[in-house]
Amino acid sequence: MTGPMDDAPTPARNRRNVLSGVLFGIGVAAFIDEVVFHQLLHWHHFYDRSTTAAGLVSDGILHAFGWFATVAGLFLLADLARRRLVRWDRWTGAVLVGAGAFQLYDGIVHHKLLELHQVRYGVDLLPYDLAWQGAGLAVLLGGIVVLVLSGRRARAARRGDRPLG
Repeated sequence: MTGPMDDAPTPARNRRNVLSGVLFGIGVAAFIDEVVFHQLLHWHHFYDRSTTAAGLVSDGILHAFGWFATVAGLFLLADLARRRLVRWDRWTGAVLVGAGAFQLYDGIVHHKLLELHQVRYGVDLLPYDLAWQGAGLAVLLGGIVVLVLSGRRARAARRGDRPLG
């Protein structure tokens, strides 16, 4: 049995808002990457250093990972909503952080360090790499800004200050 204080906001529950958002953001970014760049544009597979069949299997694994992250994030969000502990500003910032981090990780680790695949083949990669990394960095930084501002608003509210906007 839970009492009224069991659902009170705590740092751990605030972190669950962030974890839920990050997982959802990773899942959405993986889904967009898979659908747009793998399936619609046919620019690459997750793993392009083998046969087409291996590439398709690797795409399926990426797709499963993305949906797992999405569903896990939504389960955490549903639990927070049930307890009325969703902080939409923090959750939204965390979604952006998750999506941007996925994009940067994919571009830096998968494209450049491990060379699993490139954004596109048969073209000058520099503009594509700059756009890929730039988009990921912009989304990540946007999410960080939202998280920082939401933290400031929460601290101001606890002190009894007027909200920032």
